[in-house]
Amino acid sequence: MKLEAFNQPRLFDELRDEWDDLVFRSTGNRIFSTWEWQSTWWDAYHPGELWVITCRDEQGLLIGLAPWFIGTNVEQQRFVSTIGCKEVTDYLDLIVDQAHVEPVLEQIAAYVADHRAQFDVIELCNIPEHSVSHEVFPKFLEEHGFTVTLEHEDVCPVVELPGDWTEYLNMLDKKQRHELRRKLRRAQGQNSSVEWYIVGPEDNLADEMQHFLDMMAASDSHKAEFLEDSQNATFFKQIAPVMDQKGWLQLCFLKVNGERAAAYLNFDYNHQILVYNSGLRPNEYGHLSAGIVLLAHNIQHAIQTGHTAFDFLQGDEAYKYHMGGQDVHVFNLKATFAGQ
Repeated sequence: MKLEAFNQPRLFDELRDEWDDLVFRSTGNRIFSTWEWQSTWWDAYHPGELWVITCRDEQGLLIGLAPWFIGTNVEQQRFVSTIGCKEVTDYLDLIVDQAHVEPVLEQIAAYVADHRAQFDVIELCNIPEHSVSHEVFPKFLEEHGFTVTLEHEDVCPVVELPGDWTEYLNMLDKKQRHELRRKLRRAQGQNSSVEWYIVGPEDNLADEMQHFLDMMAASDSHKAEFLEDSQNATFFKQIAPVMDQKGWLQLCFLKVNGERAAAYLNFDYNHQILVYNSGLRPNEYGHLSAGIVLLAHNIQHAIQTGHTAFDFLQGDEAYKYHMGGQDVHVFNLKATFAGQ
C-alpha cells in the first residue's frame, strides 16, 4: 500500500473522479462522506490546514481516505478532525473500501503515529455506531501507542420503512397513530386548500432556498442565530444546488391556501431520506401542526418511492419518536499519544 497526505485545496480537484467511487465501495456509503459534501463544506468553513491521507493498493486504486484537517483550539492545541466536523454534518467516518478494512486502517494508524509531531490530539466527531471509526480504528490507534476514548455525542432517530402507508401507521403507538390521523384531517378540513410539493426543475432553486431560509429563521430563535453566521448561511446556499445537481436534494413545502406554511430540507441518498433541517411559520400555522402534516406526506412519499429508511438525523426531539424513530447512536473519538 502507498499512503500520501495532501494539504492543499487542489486535492479536491485531483481526487474528484475517485472520491465518490470509493464512498460507494466503502463500509459506510453516506452522503456526508461524498466529495460534494466535503468539498463544499471546506469551501465554506476551511477551519485549519487540510491533512487528507490517501491509501492506494499496488495497482494505484484508491482504497482508503482519511478526510481530515488540523486546526488549533482555544488551548492552542493542534487537533486532527474530520472535514465536516461538526454542527452541520450528522455522520462522519473514515472512508474505506469494504474489501480492505483492517489493512487500510492499520496503515492509517501507523502513518498517524509516525507523523504525531504534526498535532497534539485527534478529535473525530459524529461517528455512527457500527462504523469502522467506532468499532475498528480505535484498536489500531491503541496498537500504535495512542490512548483512545469514545464518548457519546448524540442520537439519530431512524424509521425503517415498511412496504405501505397502512403498515407504517400500524408501527406507531396507538395514541400517536390517532394523533397523526387527527392532525391530517384537521389540516384538510379547516382550509380550502392544503397542498405540498417538492421543488423541481420547473422551480427557481435559489428563490425556493431563500423561502426556506426565511422560514427556518422564523421557526426558531436558535436557527435564526445560526443563520446570522455568514459561514452557515453561505454553506446552506452552496450545498443546495450541489445536492440538486446530483439528484440528492429534496426541498419541499406545505402550502395552506397558497401560502407556505412549513418546509423541509431533506436529502435523498442511497435509498434513504435524510431530514436535514426544517422551517415553519409558527405564528400563522402552528395551530395546524403544519410541520407534522408535511412530515407525514414526506414519509408516505418515501414509502411509495421504495426508500428503505427515513432518517431524522441528530437530535432527540419528541416528534421524531412519535413518528416512529429508533435511535442510532453517534460518538466522538479522542486520541492522544502515550507520553504526550
